[in-house]
Amino acid sequence: MNIIFTIIIILGALAGAPLFCIVGGASMFIFHFISHVDISSSIIEMCRLANAPGIMAIPLFVLSGYILVASKASTRLVSLSNAFIGWLPGGAVIITVIACSFFTAMTGASGVTIIAIAALMLPYLLKEGYSERFSMGLVSTTGSIGLLFVPSLPIILYGMVGQVDITQLFIAGAIPGIFLCVVVSGYGSIYAIIMKVPKIPFSFKKIKQAVWESKWEIPLPFIIVAGIYSGFVTVVEAATLTAVYVIITECCIYREIKFSRLMSLFWESTIMTGAILCVLAAAMGLTNAFVDLHMAEKIMEFMQTHFHSKVTFLLALNAFLLVVGCFLEIFSAIIVIAPLIIPVALSYGIDPVHLGIIFLTNMEVSYMCPPVGLNLLLSSLRFRVPIMKLYLFVLPYLLIMIIALLIITYFPQMSMWLVDVLGARKELIIM
Repeated sequence: MNIIFTIIIILGALAGAPLFCIVGGASMFIFHFISHVDISSSIIEMCRLANAPGIMAIPLFVLSGYILVASKASTRLVSLSNAFIGWLPGGAVIITVIACSFFTAMTGASGVTIIAIAALMLPYLLKEGYSERFSMGLVSTTGSIGLLFVPSLPIILYGMVGQVDITQLFIAGAIPGIFLCVVVSGYGSIYAIIMKVPKIPFSFKKIKQAVWESKWEIPLPFIIVAGIYSGFVTVVEAATLTAVYVIITECCIYREIKFSRLMSLFWESTIMTGAILCVLAAAMGLTNAFVDLHMAEKIMEFMQTHFHSKVTFLLALNAFLLVVGCFLEIFSAIIVIAPLIIPVALSYGIDPVHLGIIFLTNMEVSYMCPPVGLNLLLSSLRFRVPIMKLYLFVLPYLLIMIIALLIITYFPQMSMWLVDVLGARKELIIM
């Protein structure tokens, strides 16, 4: 019976069955056939999701992302960035990084950024004099570069799954996120200088016009970031503020989204939220099943047998997560993999908040890893570029991002310094 059920689960996964069915079925299988526990235990664990901290932030941030993508906010953001920094060497690259980072953070999805923002930036880069090879590599890379910034949905999910304080994760992700943006922007600036890409003349008139057009959207990131980092608002309160602010600005002030379209966006975002919550609920049951099987202890014994120091463990962890990120999208990876590696990492003395930043940075980099990184697949489809050709385009960026990942991994102060300065560290409790 065990073999038959296992084959059914594998065939279901290969046939494209919903992830929550696969995960939920696996947890019930483990409880009933291996642990010999009533399968209601899995359902009970799923019900715990309703009381999980930060749960209400998910639908609100998802809705905000859908509304921003449906409006002309991206065009205004590009114009604003262009006016302020377009005159710098590599200004178009910096603008692309900022625009993609903002929308990835707001939507929590690399795919949305590539489809909506990267498609807008590619013609702009080509027009400014950057080569197709450089431009395609850049827009494919920056599709996921904002995952460490407020109000990134993957950070919220990781905090819920790993029982790590979400506010600490947001604070810890700030400096590594900025570091990744600076690294990519710096490479773009060097390229622009070497290739003698023309610069845009500086103009106060353009700045004034761009600020006026974006005057209602400029305060949003500052309000949210300042509120969360200062502790004045919780993540859920920040999500509520974001959703209300976005609805008022895009629907009532700019009037770019009509009431009928707004209702359809509510429906679309609700479907996405429901899909996320179904998978998350099923994963909580699977996590409890793994706990019942002492899976974390077994993995820890294996790792301690083969990796005798924190340095080698972190190197192996990075390699493992890069491979995982190539085959699992980030939400699935967080839900399935994070609960297994957290107890093991704790045994090596790795701070759980720093581990979260390592995990999410790996997922960010893995999106552009051959052969099946999500960014590569989406860029190939969206821009109709052969996937093998795209591998060569992203190779310089991939090497740069891996080096940055290793720096973030082996210098925990980069993640934890701001947390310590703001006094946001708390004792972790593993449920």
